[in-house]
Amino acid sequence: TTPEFSAGERVVMEYDPDVAEGFQYRFADRQRRGVLLWVTLLFVVVVVALGRWRGLAALVGLAASVVVLLQFIVPAIIDGRSPLMVAMVGASAIAFVALYGAHGFTRMTTVALLGTLSALAITLLLSWIALGAAQLSGFASEEAFILTLAGRIDIGGLVLAGVVLGSMGAIDDVTVTQASAVWELKAAAPHLGARQLFVRSLRVGRDHIASMVNTLLLAYAGAAMPLLLFFVLSSQSLGAVLNSEIVATEVLRTLLGSIGLVAAVPATSWLAAVTAADLRPEDLGRRRR
Repeated sequence: TTPEFSAGERVVMEYDPDVAEGFQYRFADRQRRGVLLWVTLLFVVVVVALGRWRGLAALVGLAASVVVLLQFIVPAIIDGRSPLMVAMVGASAIAFVALYGAHGFTRMTTVALLGTLSALAITLLLSWIALGAAQLSGFASEEAFILTLAGRIDIGGLVLAGVVLGSMGAIDDVTVTQASAVWELKAAAPHLGARQLFVRSLRVGRDHIASMVNTLLLAYAGAAMPLLLFFVLSSQSLGAVLNSEIVATEVLRTLLGSIGLVAAVPATSWLAAVTAADLRPEDLGRRRR
C-alpha cells in the first residue's frame, strides 16, 4: 500500500507543528483536483452539446440541488433536526428546482412533480415501517461512529433519510418520462381518452421500470464491491451475509427505492392522463414553453 511517486507529481501534505523537526510534514493524498476539473468540464460539454438550452437548464438545476444539499440538508441534520423531515423537505425542494428548471413551468412538469412527491411519500411511509421493523441502528459504517462525536445527530434517522434522497433521482426520471409519454400520445392521437392514455403509458412505464430497478441494484452493488468481496472471502452463508446490518441496510434501500419507482409509474400516468385528456392540440404543442 506504499505509494510510488514520479518527479513533478503534485501531492497533498499534512502539517503538524507539534511534532519533532523533520517529521512535521507527511503525505496525505495525491492531488486529483485537476482530473476532477477536466472530467467535470467534459460532462458539461457533453450535456450541453446534446441537450443545448435544456441541457444547460438541467446543469443549473443540478447546481441548485447541490446547494440545497450542502446549505440546507446537511447543516439541518448537524443541528440535530430530524433527518427524516429534513430529507423529505430537501428532496421536495430539489424536485421542484430540478424539474421546473429543466422542463419549464408547464402542466406536464407540474404533473411530474406531483407524481414525484406522491412516490416519495409512499417510499417514506414504507421505509419508516420496514426500517423500524428491521431495527437498524445506523452504525453499520465507521463514519456513523465518528458522527456520534457531534452528539446531536440522529444516526438511525440517517438511514431513512438516505433511502429518501437516494431514490429521489431515479423517481423524478420515471415521472418525467411517464408525463412526457402521455403528452406525446395525446399529441399523436388526440382522440384518446384518459383511460386509453393511462393504459398505453403504463406499457411504456413497465419497460422503463424493468431497467431502472436493475440500475438501483447495480449502483449499490458497485459502491459496496469491496464489502461484497470481503463477505465472500469470509466463507459465511448467504443468509448470514444478508442478515448483517451493513448488507441488510443496502438491500432494504434497494428494495424500498424500487417500490417507490414502481409506485411512481401508475401515479404519474394517471395524473398525466387525466390532465392531458381534455387538452387541445395547440396546448399540447406548447407544453415545453
